[in-house]
Amino acid sequence: MAAVVDKENCVACEMCIDVCPTNAISMIDDVAVVNEDECTDCGTCVEECPNEAISIPA
Repeated sequence: MAAVVDKENCVACEMCIDVCPTNAISMIDDVAVVNEDECTDCGTCVEECPNEAISIPA
């Protein structure tokens, strides 16, 4: 499973992009989007997001 972004909580701060070790996150229309093929579920973006807009499904 890849990280999932809650579009309602994402404020486009791009902090997740800065910390993603696989560069799996990009911004589209001011919302973070996770490339499922590149995401390794490391959780770094989840920890970094100040608005708790990113999670990793169980």
